[in-house]
Amino acid sequence: MNNQDIADRLAITDQIYRYCRSVDRLDVPLGHRVFHLDSYADFGSYKGSGRGWIDYICKEHLKFLHHSHQVTNVIIETAGVRAGSESYVTATLRSREGEKVLQRQFWARYVDAWSRRDGLWAIDKRECVIDFDSVSEVTAINEYGRSRRDASDPSYGALSF
Repeated sequence: MNNQDIADRLAITDQIYRYCRSVDRLDVPLGHRVFHLDSYADFGSYKGSGRGWIDYICKEHLKFLHHSHQVTNVIIETAGVRAGSESYVTATLRSREGEKVLQRQFWARYVDAWSRRDGLWAIDKRECVIDFDSVSEVTAINEYGRSRRDASDPSYGALSF
């Protein structure tokens, strides 16, 4: 593995993480930068442009009290200005329905085709493969007030260099 390959893998991994940040903080401009303008996304219920997916999912996430996405087991294969990756994702979303708080969890994989254009790695095609899911009623231990789903979240202060 040469230095360029390592740099490419790090850049792609960073973009995968930024996707999760974009949907958890409802940061549409950040999410748009993860997908090329002519990208395609297939999330089962949504099939269309990658940037259109960001618009759609950030709006849909407004229906939830909280949501969190984590990515693990990232495997990346590079070939010059093209790459492919598979990333395991766990998405947890909470909503209030009447007096109940419901938690939905999804265990899935992002299967991505990438290209580097003008020095930027971004997704050409994303396929979300859901392996299994669940929904359960939960009792929150505490109400935490510091987490925000916008630029007022504390993380923006730490990452605003």
